[in-house]
Amino acid sequence: MSDDSLFREIDEEVRRDKIVSIWTRFGNLILAVCFLVIAGVGGYKAWQYWDAKQAEEAGMRWYGAVRLAQAGKDAEANKAFDDIAATGHKGYALLARLSQAAQLAQDGKRDEAVAVYDQVAADGAADQALRELARVRAAYLLVDTASLADLTGRLEGMGDATSFWRHATREILALANFREGQFKRAAELATEILADPATPAGMRARTQLVSAHLQPLLQQQPD
Repeated sequence: MSDDSLFREIDEEVRRDKIVSIWTRFGNLILAVCFLVIAGVGGYKAWQYWDAKQAEEAGMRWYGAVRLAQAGKDAEANKAFDDIAATGHKGYALLARLSQAAQLAQDGKRDEAVAVYDQVAADGAADQALRELARVRAAYLLVDTASLADLTGRLEGMGDATSFWRHATREILALANFREGQFKRAAELATEILADPATPAGMRARTQLVSAHLQPLLQQQPD
């Protein structure tokens, strides 16, 4: 036997001894880790399937509630939306609350609609964009009655030049200032709306009408 063959055989024996030693000391731990990895993957896949089924069921329930609302069955629709909000899939539970608020507003139940929108806006677990949507919707419902201070507080931070909601915020506050006789501030907000190239066409048309009404009032109001 050559020296090289002898050294290789010794190396192999040493490696086998190390492997046997490691397996003797840690074999149970290695098996446990492997089991946990397999169980974890299996559990995650099972959870994904369960979550998808829950979302599908909640989606069908939400669609059924919308159909009830469209059919004029308001009481049944509101109860269905309540049930989904209480027990449904998280995403559809939030959507159910927004749909319920819109239905209440359509039925003339403004205060109840605002209360639901306020619940969504205060939900720290909800998506930020949906919370802001709820704030804007509630402010639109209150624009004819709430104080300027209340509306300003509700829309704080949403009128910045980079905010997606700047158009709605400016319109609401312009109308509120107009209603409270703050014609100069209302005109400033109207100018911002008209100067913004991204302002929606419908809002631009409404603002042009408000601006036209403001001009003679501005001339009468002292600086």
